[in-house]
Amino acid sequence: MAASDTYELFALRYATREGRRGDHFLGGDPDPDRPMAMDYFVWVAANGERTVLIDTGFKREVGERRGRTYLRRPLDAVNLVDTSPSRIEDVIVTHMHYDHAGTLSEFRGARLHLQEKELQFVTSRQNERMRGSFEIDDVTEVVRALYEGRIHLHDGSAAPWPGISVHLIGGHTAGTQAVRVRTRRGFVVLTSDASHYYENIETDRPFATTHDAERVVAGFKALRELADSPQHLVPGHDPEVLKRYAPAGPKLEGIAVRLDAPPER
Repeated sequence: MAASDTYELFALRYATREGRRGDHFLGGDPDPDRPMAMDYFVWVAANGERTVLIDTGFKREVGERRGRTYLRRPLDAVNLVDTSPSRIEDVIVTHMHYDHAGTLSEFRGARLHLQEKELQFVTSRQNERMRGSFEIDDVTEVVRALYEGRIHLHDGSAAPWPGISVHLIGGHTAGTQAVRVRTRRGFVVLTSDASHYYENIETDRPFATTHDAERVVAGFKALRELADSPQHLVPGHDPEVLKRYAPAGPKLEGIAVRLDAPPER
């Protein structure tokens, strides 16, 4: 593996919320009131040649309005792993829900990478019943990037750089994409909301917020094929991620973990 196509990979927690099992599975759960927390992450892939941010989280005021516990600015979380935000020239937006595309205005110097189906989805009249998880400011920020010529719209799978590829999964939203990153332990797949929790993909049970349930289940199969092993799949919201992987530094327990190292359990 060349150094230029191999990356350090970090998961950075910026918010959390309490939840119940019944909130997280389409059709409910046999034990609906059992607690099941949800964490909110952004991710960073970095090597000596480039730093790529995957998703941008949400702003404090949006989180408070939606009842989320805001822990830190996503940008501040990026700073904690010694990755200079000024080096971030590219941002992959896995999909346009408020918790993944909420601070795009802080990265107006960066190129955005989004599936074309997602842009069509969030600006379509057919989306009226699905709008609760989107923020109009985030949608207009992407339209701004389009008009300023700093967005790359992908149509399916693409490899914008050596060692990093994006893959249209759909299901959760029309244009949800996963990100595959070459690391020292092999290809790691960031599922984002194609699988919120390990349990979603391990049991083939879609998350409750779903645009197309059949696409979600088909997406589980695609995600497994993209990853080197089940241990190379990283779900989008599972607090278990912080337990399975080593902290990215001595003071970063519960905040940031290294995904390019094998899980500890």
